[in-house]
Amino acid sequence: MNTITYKLGDKVMFQGRRYTIYRYLSLLLVMGQEEETSNLETLKISELSACLDNKPKNTKEPAIDLSNEADWQLAKERFEIIKPILSKKGDGKLVQEIAESSGYGLTTIYRWLRSYEASNLLSSLLPEANEGGKGKSRLSSEIDLIIQSVIEDFYLTKQRNSVQKVFREVLIRCKNAGETPPHSNTIRNRISQINDYKRILGRYGKKMADEAYSPKPDSFPELHQPLSTVQIDHTKMDIIVVDETYRKPIGRPWITMAIDVYSRMVLGFHISLDPPGAMGTGLCICHAIQPKEQWLAKLDVAGEWPCWGIMQVIHVDNAKEFKGAMLKRACEEYNIQVEWRPVATPHYGGHIERLLGTFMKELHSLPGTTFSNPKERKGYESEKNAVFTLSEIEKWLTTFIINVYHKKIHRSLKTTPFAKFSDGIFGSNETAGIGIPPRILNEQKLRLDFMPFVERTVQEYGVVVDNIHYYHEVLRRWINASEPGSGKNRVKTKFIFKRDPRDISTLYFYDPELKEYYVIPYRNISRPPMSIWEFNEIVNRLKEQGKSEYNEEMIFEAYEKLKEIENQAIQRTIQNKKTSSKLLRKSESRAKLAQKQEPTPETIYFNGPVNLGTNITAYEDLDF
Repeated sequence: MNTITYKLGDKVMFQGRRYTIYRYLSLLLVMGQEEETSNLETLKISELSACLDNKPKNTKEPAIDLSNEADWQLAKERFEIIKPILSKKGDGKLVQEIAESSGYGLTTIYRWLRSYEASNLLSSLLPEANEGGKGKSRLSSEIDLIIQSVIEDFYLTKQRNSVQKVFREVLIRCKNAGETPPHSNTIRNRISQINDYKRILGRYGKKMADEAYSPKPDSFPELHQPLSTVQIDHTKMDIIVVDETYRKPIGRPWITMAIDVYSRMVLGFHISLDPPGAMGTGLCICHAIQPKEQWLAKLDVAGEWPCWGIMQVIHVDNAKEFKGAMLKRACEEYNIQVEWRPVATPHYGGHIERLLGTFMKELHSLPGTTFSNPKERKGYESEKNAVFTLSEIEKWLTTFIINVYHKKIHRSLKTTPFAKFSDGIFGSNETAGIGIPPRILNEQKLRLDFMPFVERTVQEYGVVVDNIHYYHEVLRRWINASEPGSGKNRVKTKFIFKRDPRDISTLYFYDPELKEYYVIPYRNISRPPMSIWEFNEIVNRLKEQGKSEYNEEMIFEAYEKLKEIENQAIQRTIQNKKTSSKLLRKSESRAKLAQKQEPTPETIYFNGPVNLGTNITAYEDLDF
């Protein structure tokens, strides 16, 4: 994982010159000492880059979705072995002890350490293709699966079988499968790496596991630093938004939000008309991890949002979108631990739920609000008063977060979230600071890792997703590729493809040999880009017309018609505005002209001629 760090003494580049980070000034600024002149200068963190000699090697990063479950489990086991060493670098005695207890050689342990420290990604510990022999893993994927299944079936059960019985069962299954059984130390090592909570849960039950390892039911675990625990949740927003073109009501959006429990800072959010799902949750996590300067510039919002970095734990409820395989593996890749809220313990999600409630109350003062219940809404026409588009409510919320919520005294903290977060970064009288978190440089990989994927074969015409064809020369060598085997029953190879829902004009193809993602455009590059929501609208319209089967030509014809209608509406709106402006200017001109004209000395016409010499009293002809 390419990152840039900001520890005191680190070397960085700024405007082509080398600096040493000398002092922290704020969450956005550091003082750097220029290498040649030794001058001290104030540097913006967002404009710093890694020195050439400090940049990590451009190692190929495997697609986390492509690895089979056995290899992924093996990578997780390797990480658990080296994990204690990562916090005690240079402790050769500890490395020796871990090598002996794990049954692996010193060379192997150091190789794993080098691989992981080069990227800080779990996927760096995946076994290489055709791995085996000296200095390599001595276990095949088949044996790994046997060991894992025996542990699940024999060890993690209420029967509480001994390690020796587990080993005997592994021997039997390996013999039946024609595999060479592993050493008994390997089995003992695998069992020793099982999470304590999981061990007690499997052998003694949930009640005992919760009593031993769950926090007290009346409070959330005490936290001592930022990014240690982040809570994430969704809610439907108490406001109706309008479309960008016609300004017509299109419904209530959903929001997914992430809060840093230590400081109550909002780390990120995602707003969409789609119900909560893995995609929205992944985009929220990415927003929380990434720096926000470009985000604020895009929305044209003035202010500071100095939150970025990988969190240690994500705390979520038991909704299905949090338990998807894609999201689970992406979190494992970045060493993010996912914890689910215990059932019937609402206090565990109290921080994020109160935050969402606070923001919903603020929405109640905006036009188009639905309030929080029908009684409050009685007599108020939400749809009629709706004026905010999705992007406008996104801008409003961002402004409120960084300029109001983050700067307001928090009742529980007795300080502002911004000040609390700053204390956690730089330290205070009560706590030691963690320092400015590293920034991820490869943001594209981060986004792709948290995106769902589809598997497709590559044909002569390229790849088809949702009846739309995509092609690029990089796909040529994979056309009609098949899995190893022989005869007519050979299965065609399926490859990993990802797609950003905001623009489906391109796919991201993972080349399994080059271990890199490549952009694959429409086969017909003259086609216009569109979002998945526009695509879904087109499909729904085609179905309403009785066209349950549709092809690419029909999709883009319908898209062009929608755009034509949209452009006509825009032109009519512009023309109406021009006409209204002309009429207004004419009216104003007439009024000014009337004011300049002097009345004739004889008469003024007011419901007929009136003699100027006659005394007129206001309303004298009206009966009261």
